[in-house]
Amino acid sequence: MILEGKTLAAALRAPLAQRAERAAQKLGRPISLFAVGSTDDYGAYVYLKKEVQAAEKLGVHCQVHEINNTTPVDAFLALLQKASQDQNIDAILIPRPLPPALAQSGFTRFIAPEKDIDGMSNVSAGNLFLCKTWQDIEALPTFVPCTAMAVIRLLDAHHIELSGREAAVIGRSPTVGRPLAHLLTCRNATVKICHTCTRDLTVSLQNADLICAAAGHPQLLTPQNVQPGATIIDIATNLDAQGHLCGDACTQLLLDKGCHVSPVPGGVGPVTLACLLENIILSGERKA
Repeated sequence: MILEGKTLAAALRAPLAQRAERAAQKLGRPISLFAVGSTDDYGAYVYLKKEVQAAEKLGVHCQVHEINNTTPVDAFLALLQKASQDQNIDAILIPRPLPPALAQSGFTRFIAPEKDIDGMSNVSAGNLFLCKTWQDIEALPTFVPCTAMAVIRLLDAHHIELSGREAAVIGRSPTVGRPLAHLLTCRNATVKICHTCTRDLTVSLQNADLICAAAGHPQLLTPQNVQPGATIIDIATNLDAQGHLCGDACTQLLLDKGCHVSPVPGGVGPVTLACLLENIILSGERKA
């Protein structure tokens, strides 16, 4: 079965314009998003522009500040600090990757937690990892990384039971792999995190009936290393030999093996965008 995400994404986005309008009436101004985009990474910057356009369609006021590998660290941190202190800015978005010097600057410490819509700040991450149950997650005053939450919502939309499942997460990034593993644990799954130093991926996956892949390696998941009937959430975005967008999974071969697979594109991606837009609106509603 294909676990498509477009239907869910449309349902999540349907009420957002009305919610944004109500919040704007209470605030006396539109909800405001401040985004920082690195022009050194063309793909990430283009995607950021799409996110901004989607937010603007909801009535959100958006500012995009461009940076690159010549941007001084002090200027970058001052920019974030100013945006965090500005009472007319409700949400801050900083897509990765960033230029190395900026990425290693500890910039997340300068993002106000209440504006940190993708859960990047130290406070947001700390709040998340203090949660033990899903009730704790739902009560968070801060935000959860959007891609990780999108995976859970996609699984729920397709009625995939998580409690008691043996799950494997491939990837340990602070924005996807690690928070996703924790969310799955809060939903009572037993989780193994696999990464570049995992000795034998096939052995690690042999008991997994849920696999979430964010490795960035086309054709990583095949019928040879995935058990029949497994659920596979493909989070990666790669280009195949022909230049077509693909994930980590050999989708058709795994479908033929009876697996449930989210497609790339059309799976986690649209749900992630919907979760991001929802968080932007929520950041304004919490101030209204």
